[in-house]
Amino acid sequence: MNKKIASIPIIIFILMLLVACGQSPADDDSQKTIKNRELEQKAVDKLPPVHGDTIVVGSIGDASNLIPLLASDSPSHQVAGLIYNGLVRYDKNLKLEGELAKSWEISADGLVITFHLRHGVKWHDGAPFTADDVMFTYRLIIDPKTPTAYAGDFEQVKKAKIIGPYTFQVVYEKPFAPALASWGLSILPKHLLAGKDITKSPLSRHPVGTGPYKFSQWKGGEKIELTANPDYFEGQPYIDRYRYRIIPDSATMFLELKAGNLDWMGLTPIQYDRQTAGKKFKGNFNKYRYLSFSYTYLGYNLKNPLFQDRRVRQALSFAINKQELIDGVLLGYGRVATGPYKPDTWFYHQPTRKYPYNPGKAKQLLQEAGWQDRDGDGLLDKDGHPFIFTVMTNQGNALRAQTAVIIQRRLEEIGIKMKIRIVEWSAFINEFIDKRKFEAVILGWTTGQDPDMYDIWHSAKTGPKELNFISYKNPEVDRLLEMGRHTFAREERQKCYDRFQEILAEEQPYTFLYVPESLPIIAARFHGIKPEPAGISYNFIKWHVPQTLQKYTQ
Repeated sequence: MNKKIASIPIIIFILMLLVACGQSPADDDSQKTIKNRELEQKAVDKLPPVHGDTIVVGSIGDASNLIPLLASDSPSHQVAGLIYNGLVRYDKNLKLEGELAKSWEISADGLVITFHLRHGVKWHDGAPFTADDVMFTYRLIIDPKTPTAYAGDFEQVKKAKIIGPYTFQVVYEKPFAPALASWGLSILPKHLLAGKDITKSPLSRHPVGTGPYKFSQWKGGEKIELTANPDYFEGQPYIDRYRYRIIPDSATMFLELKAGNLDWMGLTPIQYDRQTAGKKFKGNFNKYRYLSFSYTYLGYNLKNPLFQDRRVRQALSFAINKQELIDGVLLGYGRVATGPYKPDTWFYHQPTRKYPYNPGKAKQLLQEAGWQDRDGDGLLDKDGHPFIFTVMTNQGNALRAQTAVIIQRRLEEIGIKMKIRIVEWSAFINEFIDKRKFEAVILGWTTGQDPDMYDIWHSAKTGPKELNFISYKNPEVDRLLEMGRHTFAREERQKCYDRFQEILAEEQPYTFLYVPESLPIIAARFHGIKPEPAGISYNFIKWHVPQTLQKYTQ
């Protein structure tokens, strides 16, 4: 489960390898050499960008709600991110820059931020954007009646006020390290939402924003389509249409890519490594590879008696061979996860408590917790109950399904039966995760540039629709998360988050599995893709297709 919201900003991308391919039209019968393709590409690159064409993006999951503060899933935020803007955003080098705010001042004590908003910005229906919209969004997100997971950051604001039509100011009661970045949240239109129940708003399926793309249509379970905004304040995007296709199975999605019906998808390791090496792919696509700002985990419902003894959770972590998952599932395209932060960030800490593959240690801990095979059937039991549980994950993610199968085998070796249930994405989130109807899950989080993880790990965030859905509660963690977000001193924050990671390593509310590499593939006719520390999509509105290579005319 990923989330794109300012309260957890985007983490630092580390570009590891770029495989750039020729961009001339190519087929398997072509006799052109790679050198000729490169020469043709350089010639095309010298032409000025032109408008036109459609980019077709593949996704295994449908969006759930296109009002961003009501959604916690990646598909919703991926689409909504093109429709809405925040006051700030991260640039290509992962530094904060203005978006709807053209500038801002921060007081010397860090408690007051004054935003100066852009003039002349229009909502997609033509209404003007003003500071009233920012104030409305702020009040909406902190309203207890609004079912959002992201209120925490904005509850830190002591006072918000409109100084003028294009000036908005917030005052914090005490230092709040993620303050500026938090204003990357999507600003919503007051004139369409004021006085209405946001949970019943038609904007959830027909959004109106200020962003580079306007909503066009949504056919549930099939596609979402957006069109370029000709009045966008940074200029109309060059690509006319963005078509988001929902294809729940990655193998089927890959067949659609091969057939030329998709332009952009994330490859599985086997697709990246072995199935995209032919002439057709080299001529028609570019592949990219970098360590993602995410991790995959096995999470436990801590209200379930099976998982309330931390020795049991530690045992499960010792029983799982993480390197086996990286080698067998990821084909080496990933790294072992030791906690909730991506390696190579300033706040990453290698905990002293580690969990190398050790089934003997796992059995010892389970025995200490009272689990033994008393009837000789090969399953551990306690108080007359065998150790059997079901792990759930989402349909369409082959890597998670394969991860579950390998874990299932390893747990069977120590006397635990783990069943696997795979559920369609929207039902998985709405019926099981949000309602806490699960025993264990295999999921992933997108992490951020700032180490603040209040929304995921604080005990105050265990309510309906909130992100601490495993119901983790630890008073020291609560205190550390609060301390970490209320100081600007990096050294003090580092101490808080080091200790936070040590506690998670000891308690294992998740078994942290791996940090995968992102392996996107994009049709070579798209020019202007420039990998930077922020990844590849930061400048999407500048991507373009030369006139002679354009594929779609409407």
